[in-house]
Amino acid sequence: MDIAPAQDPGQLTFRDAADADVPALVALIESAYRGDSSRTGWTTEADILQGRRTDPDGVRKVLEGPGSRLLVVERDGELVACCQLEHRGEAAYFGMFAVRPGLQGAGLGKVIIAEAERTVRESWGVREMHMTVISVREELIAWYERRGYRRTGELSPFPYGDERFGIPQRDDLVFELLVKDLV
Repeated sequence: MDIAPAQDPGQLTFRDAADADVPALVALIESAYRGDSSRTGWTTEADILQGRRTDPDGVRKVLEGPGSRLLVVERDGELVACCQLEHRGEAAYFGMFAVRPGLQGAGLGKVIIAEAERTVRESWGVREMHMTVISVREELIAWYERRGYRRTGELSPFPYGDERFGIPQRDDLVFELLVKDLV
């Protein structure tokens, strides 16, 4: 008996975001991390942070930043995910990663991060991919570790009091740097 793979992400297309994509990107990012809609997926931060995850200005800043790209991921012309790539010398930074909550757990994330790594290797010739993750997000960190990322123990403070990053629901939030060798 043949069983179709449960992890089939379907045909994905990748392109650089444009200013016209900003409203849809903000909605996607918010839905993946904040509020009740985020609870449909597993990447929710709703229990540790409230308020907004980003806004149109934050997304435009990524679009317009030097050495920065915001990849739009579509399936059948429909926005399903996005990620930020930023050239930082010998490394690239991976951030603003969001997959539509109802599609999480279907293998999209693995495909997208692999494409992001390929893109920065080929476009910028970087040797490493860096990202920061809130250190209490153990399940998310474990997912990245299964993709070859390693915890560095290098911590940076969470910007308490700056509501552009959300309203913390606990007082022990810090970012940890995760790194993957790409060569």
